[in-house]
Amino acid sequence: MVKLLSVDRIECRYQTQRVVDELSFDIEQGEVVSLLGPSGCGKTTVLRAIAGFNPIYKGSITLNGRVMARPNEGMPPEQRNIGMVFQDYALFPHLSIRNNITFGLTKLLKKEQCRVADHLLNLVELTEMAERYPHELSGGQQQRVALARALAPKPKLLLMDEPFSNLDTELRRQLSVEVRDILKEEKISAIVVTHDQDEAFTVSDKLGVIANGRLQQWDTPFEIYHHPINPLVASFVGEGTFLRGQALSGHSVQTDIGLVNASKINWCAGDQVDVFVRPHEVIPGPNNAAVNGKVVKKEFLGTSTLYTLCLPSGKLVESSFMVDHDYQIGDIIGLRVETDKLVAFRVS
Repeated sequence: MVKLLSVDRIECRYQTQRVVDELSFDIEQGEVVSLLGPSGCGKTTVLRAIAGFNPIYKGSITLNGRVMARPNEGMPPEQRNIGMVFQDYALFPHLSIRNNITFGLTKLLKKEQCRVADHLLNLVELTEMAERYPHELSGGQQQRVALARALAPKPKLLLMDEPFSNLDTELRRQLSVEVRDILKEEKISAIVVTHDQDEAFTVSDKLGVIANGRLQQWDTPFEIYHHPINPLVASFVGEGTFLRGQALSGHSVQTDIGLVNASKINWCAGDQVDVFVRPHEVIPGPNNAAVNGKVVKKEFLGTSTLYTLCLPSGKLVESSFMVDHDYQIGDIIGLRVETDKLVAFRVS
């Protein structure tokens, strides 16, 4: 595949405060990627630097072989051929949906503007809404219009800043899938900034986890979930609990929840190890299990129930049991850990 964007060791600041440091990643033509991280981590700053709204103090940003930005020089945003979709949609309230979409196409003849608008209205399934105004549309429909408007000039790259955060959970999930399908159909590369791991997993070919202004890991959603590079990434991309343990051999570690085995990790006996245990990996064991947990909280989720369990050590862990189990507050349950992709880190 052809490299489209290269972000090479950039540093960004707000006044004298460094908010992004030595951050690098590449995007190939046609890829949809996400920058995932908590509020204030620097992900939106990176997006704005790529768009041309923020300067960079070190490194470079290259798009399609052309340098867009380096220290003390940068191409203006309007010359970068980059589209932008904002969190608040930023639609023009006095323009119809059709005219919102064609707003930036002033260099095209009216007939060509109509052709582009018709294609995009069909693409985002809003053909019948063409003459309505933004206030007459739902939040999800307004976001589709914002997407169509950003796609109208045929940008090389589309940037999306928390595009679904104003929508409810179900609509956010649905629109994430729809937007990915649209981008793939149009062969548009895109970067989505989000703090929502489910959103990032749904939409992305690759994703980067950012914390404290640094890129912690850049990989596929599958690899980042199952093979996080450090405890910070593990705790951000999946719910779970860290349990401190001691390695008994190269492949087993004794923890508060009992003996945990792993086939692809080599420890030395005596090593201190932090094991990241996810709710679906903690399952009911026999009544005579080596470790029991006391139910202190339960949350019915339909197909499963999420239990908070207190271990004999006093440590709390969460466990997701299928509905054929129905334990009550105060019940004592035998527990064990079952996983073929153990996430664990040697304590330095």
